[in-house]
Amino acid sequence: MPKPHGGRLIDRTVKGPKKKKLLEEARVLPRLDVSPDIVQEIENIGNGVFSPLDGFMSSQDLQAVLDDMRLSSDVPWTIPIVLSQDARAIKDKGLEEGISVALFDGRDGRLAGLLDIEDIYKYDRKSFAKKVYGTTDTGHPGVRKVMEMGDRLLGGKVTLVSEAATPFSDHYLRPKETRVLFKELGWRTVVGFQTRNPPHIGHEYVQKTALTFVDGLFINPVIGKKKPGDFRDEVIIATYEELMQRYYLKDRAVMSILNFEMRYGGPKEAIFHALVRKNFGCTHFIVGRDHAGVGNYYPPFAAQEIFDDFPDLGIAPLFFKAFFHCSRCGGPVNEKVCPHQADKDAVLQYSGTKIREMLVAGKRPDERMMRAEVADVILKWKDPFVH
Repeated sequence: MPKPHGGRLIDRTVKGPKKKKLLEEARVLPRLDVSPDIVQEIENIGNGVFSPLDGFMSSQDLQAVLDDMRLSSDVPWTIPIVLSQDARAIKDKGLEEGISVALFDGRDGRLAGLLDIEDIYKYDRKSFAKKVYGTTDTGHPGVRKVMEMGDRLLGGKVTLVSEAATPFSDHYLRPKETRVLFKELGWRTVVGFQTRNPPHIGHEYVQKTALTFVDGLFINPVIGKKKPGDFRDEVIIATYEELMQRYYLKDRAVMSILNFEMRYGGPKEAIFHALVRKNFGCTHFIVGRDHAGVGNYYPPFAAQEIFDDFPDLGIAPLFFKAFFHCSRCGGPVNEKVCPHQADKDAVLQYSGTKIREMLVAGKRPDERMMRAEVADVILKWKDPFVH
C-alpha cells in the first residue's frame, strides 16, 4: 500500500474531553459561518483526504501551487484549498494573524472546526482563475466561483470538531478506514475510479478491465455541489448499488463516497483526484479522456497528458481513450483491440447525451449502452437531475 501523499496521513480530528473543551472555547472565539463546500473542505483536511495539507493554504503555498503546481515543500499539488473573506468582514470580526476563529456550518449552526489564523493575505482573482482553470471566462463554473470569493484569504491549521450528517453514511469511509479495509481484503494493489454519473456499459468495461490487473476496485463517487444538469447524488449511489450487487464480486470491489465539490478543472483536477485516491490507499487511478472537464475549455486528452509532468506523484494513472460497443466483435471494446472502428454500422458509441435523452423521455436505453437494472433505477425518479 502506498504511503499517503507527502509521507503521512494527516489527522486533525478531536474526540472526548478535548472535543468538549474546544466546544466550550469556541463560544468566546470570533465566529465565521461558512458554506457547505467549506464545511466539506474542513472535513477533508481533518480526515486526511487532502494530506499533506493540515489547513487552508498560506500565501506561500498558494503561490507555489499557482506557479509550479507544487506546494512550497515541493510536494505535487494542483488545486488551491483556500478560505476567503471580505476585508470588511475580517475587520468587523476582529480577525488577525495569531488568533483562532470558530468555523460554524451556516446551515445548522453546528461548530464544524477551528482555524488557527497564520496568514491573512490579498490575491488576484483573475490570476488565480487563469492559472488554475486556464481561463477567466465566468461561463466556467470554477472560474465563476473564484470571482465570487472574498478579497482576502485566511491561511492556517484546521481542527475538525464535528462532521455534517450524510444520508450516505453506509458508504462513507475515511482514508484511515479504507486503508484498513484494503489490508483486511488482502489487496496490495487498488485502482480508484472517480465518478459523478450513473454507470453505463462503458464505465463498467473500463472498471473491470482495470480490475483485471490489480487486486481490488475502489469506486469513489463525488458527492456534493454539482453543476445544473448533473445527476443527483442519490441517483448515482442507487445505480452503483444495483450494479455492484448484481455484476461485481463482493471481495473485489468496494464503494465509498467522497464529499467534495467538483471544480471542473480538467487536467489539474485530474492530478488532484489522483493524489486524493492515493491518500485512500489506491496504487492506480483511472483517468478518462475528458476527466473533470466541462464544455470545451480543455483539449480532449489534456487530463491524461498532464501526468507526464508528475513522475513523482506516487500513484499510477491508467488511461482510457475511446471505448464503444462493436457488434462485429460482440461487445464493449476500445481503440486498441477493435479492427472495425471505421464501420459505422458496427460501432455504437457510449453517448452520455443519448442515454440522458432517452431517460428524460422515460425510455430505457439500449442494453448495449446501459444495464436494464441500472436504467430502471433511474427511471423510478421523477427528476434525477440537479437544477
